[in-house]
Amino acid sequence: MAETELTKKYFASDAEVKWCPGCGDFAIMNAVRSGMVAAGKPRDEVAIVSGIGCSSRFPYYMETYGFHTIHGRAAAIASGLKVANPKLDVWVISGDGDSTAIGGNHFIHAIRRNVNLNYVMINNQIYGLTKGQYSPTSQMEQISKTSPYGVIDYPMAPLKVAMGLGATFVARGLDKKMKLSEEICIRGAKHHGFSMMEIYANCVIYNDGCHDALTDKETGDNNLIIVRDGEKMIFGTDNQFCLIRDGFAIKAANVADVAEADILVHDEKNADMATLLTSMLPDNGLPLALGIIYANDAKKPYDDMVYEQVDAVKAKRGRTVQQIMEEGHTWTV
Repeated sequence: MAETELTKKYFASDAEVKWCPGCGDFAIMNAVRSGMVAAGKPRDEVAIVSGIGCSSRFPYYMETYGFHTIHGRAAAIASGLKVANPKLDVWVISGDGDSTAIGGNHFIHAIRRNVNLNYVMINNQIYGLTKGQYSPTSQMEQISKTSPYGVIDYPMAPLKVAMGLGATFVARGLDKKMKLSEEICIRGAKHHGFSMMEIYANCVIYNDGCHDALTDKETGDNNLIIVRDGEKMIFGTDNQFCLIRDGFAIKAANVADVAEADILVHDEKNADMATLLTSMLPDNGLPLALGIIYANDAKKPYDDMVYEQVDAVKAKRGRTVQQIMEEGHTWTV
């Protein structure tokens, strides 16, 4: 294989992968490599940045530049990296705890600024590496090492937060739906702006079965919907359910009970609809939305605007930064 041929194997390092057998991170790593291939850049123009957690071992398993940073700070460091070297294809791999707890401040501002990053949040609703504490996305009544009588925190909805911050790309995947996760990473890699990709994963040690309602072979498809741009929002094991308008909200209905024209059609550029889709949960009678929920690259990325501003100031001043530094009072040491 020629080194310039971009394949998933081209981006794989020879390091031994040290995740627990059955961990959802294996499938997600494969999807991320597909995204790197789609971005079309050689590995010396790719960087992967992580925080702390099981998922944050990603940089060791990728034959690219990598930086295993400190807890919660991956978004901030990746933002600086992208602005400093805009030609790099920068990926952030983080967990639900790393992103939404200690890293929450950096996470929300990277979205708000629309930094051109590929941000993969692996959500297993638990702290895995630090041995099973509940996280901001853990579910009410969930038993964990730090909630032996059940979680009493209301869980955060990361994609709903992202939409509230003006995100330009919002998608959700599931480790067991590997082709969908690949589609999401490929689209995210091609998006110009902050690509927010939440992928649900199972933690076989500390939160095994956390997504069983979605992955059960007999009933799982009744609890999720894969949305695709331009397609009717129909779901269920036999495509027996659909989504329809209910005033300003959405509700599920039986396909047989509604007119075909009343079934909602997904428009990935409709921010209002995307906000509703990110709010849906199986426990409120609606399916969890998977797929590309929102994608609109009309908003300029922060890193682009930084360089536009620098170029504008240089043109206005008629001299370079170096010339400015050398003018006026100077001295020789």
